[in-house]
Amino acid sequence: MEIVVIGGGMAGARLAQQLAPYEAARLTLVTEEPHPAYNRVLLAEVLAGRYGPETIALPAAGTPHPARAVRVDRPEQVVICDDGSVIRYDRLVLATGSNPVLPPLRGLFEEGADDLPAGVHAFRTMDDCLALSEAVRDGARVVVVGGGLLGVSAAQALAVRGAQVVVAQQGEHLMERHLDEPAAALLRTHLEAQGVEVHTECRVRGLRTRPHPGPAGRAVQSVELADGYCLDADLVVLACGVRPRTGLARAAGLDVARGIVVDDELRTSDPAVFAIGDCAQHAGTVYGLAGAARDQADVLARVLAYEPASEPAPGEPKARPASGLPAGAAGVPAAPGAGSGAPRYLGTRAVTRLTLRPTRNAPGAGTGPTSGTESGPTPGAAPRPAGGAAPANASRPSAAGTPFDLAAFGDPVPVPGDDVLRLADATRGAYRKVVVRGDRLVGGILLGDLAAVGAVARTWEGDEPLPSAPLLHLLTDDGGF
Repeated sequence: MEIVVIGGGMAGARLAQQLAPYEAARLTLVTEEPHPAYNRVLLAEVLAGRYGPETIALPAAGTPHPARAVRVDRPEQVVICDDGSVIRYDRLVLATGSNPVLPPLRGLFEEGADDLPAGVHAFRTMDDCLALSEAVRDGARVVVVGGGLLGVSAAQALAVRGAQVVVAQQGEHLMERHLDEPAAALLRTHLEAQGVEVHTECRVRGLRTRPHPGPAGRAVQSVELADGYCLDADLVVLACGVRPRTGLARAAGLDVARGIVVDDELRTSDPAVFAIGDCAQHAGTVYGLAGAARDQADVLARVLAYEPASEPAPGEPKARPASGLPAGAAGVPAAPGAGSGAPRYLGTRAVTRLTLRPTRNAPGAGTGPTSGTESGPTPGAAPRPAGGAAPANASRPSAAGTPFDLAAFGDPVPVPGDDVLRLADATRGAYRKVVVRGDRLVGGILLGDLAAVGAVARTWEGDEPLPSAPLLHLLTDDGGF
């Protein structure tokens, strides 16, 4: 059976690895990135200089086809690539991932131009990471537009490199999708103590540029806020979220909503075409999470193991291995909840984790440049002492020179009838909150030293009933957390 996977990211690479023992399947991986598959979650570690690109590479499997897929001809069951090649498939898997959202900022694009101004970077791919890493220098003034998970990770990594970093977040607090206000306040204090300047409720209007000899013909000079105030900038990082890449699927006539619509077998509206990872929408949800991409790839490996190489004869059961590969064979794990029948993807309950390691700007971590701009204070920003330290009245979320850990899962906003457990330790900078409904966890936020987060994470991910012990033990060290 000819299996073609479009996309060599984490989802596509995982599927190829899981199908490696499946001898009857010939798998071709069409990928436009010039780099081997890599763990996208660790890009910030590469940007910070802690890892080299080779360190985050994923195991290789399948036959690589370095090209960009430009069209899917479903009646002929072929993929047409930009190098002129035509690849036939029996089963096609779309693992096209997502694109960074480029906000509608004045000055971002000139009429008729496709290039961003020099100094302006997205932060989504290895190429983005390497270009930004090459451009940053000690003392560079960097504005990160967006204070979500990606923006916070990029800001911390750039501060580690000695840049003067400002985060401009339009929302009321950092990481609004994952944190409540008290947790976001601790995160903000941590970043400020590391030399990162944070401005919330701060809308960016546009970019001001100057002439530049490079291909774009111009380079960023400053970031203009909604009130006309400008932040001087050598570099700008756009961390405004991502959008599923659905263009190929839409052009091929497949059902597309926010993402490519799939069923519990990860099958699209065409029975011969599947979708996994950031581009897929299952049960109304586009996950955009590494854990979901992994789970979907694992389930799809078993689905394809059940796929017949050709249409079965009348009366022959369709759900049979194509080459005698039993469900759950080595390298093809059983799907959660699948039992002994055909596998099903039932969704992913993932924990979002982030570890922020100290920068050299942190008190007690050596000296280095502080963040800020030469244009004066940003409206709404609290005054900061010289040297980049946090305001004197701010609680310290972690001891200087120690990592700051964060984990969030589910929905941390309770509804009537829910139990909410919250512990806050201003001295240690710890914050722990879980929302319980009946005997189940429905959400939580954990900041500080999370050495024992595993027990709660496993309970959430497995949707397991809570123990009969008092609920307070969920948040205390002697209760396994």
